[in-house]
Amino acid sequence: MPKCDHCGAHVSEQFVRVFADENGDVRACVSCSANAGIAEVARQRAREAGA
Repeated sequence: MPKCDHCGAHVSEQFVRVFADENGDVRACVSCSANAGIAEVARQRAREAGA
């Protein structure tokens, strides 16, 4: 079952296909970021993690 790597919330396979990075990591989801900013938050968290 896929989950957000930041908060641990469940995400759908479709969400993973759309928002995961090239490694399949989901760094932001609707539970831990604003709906309109998921992609931006994910990129920011990836930069902060050094990925």
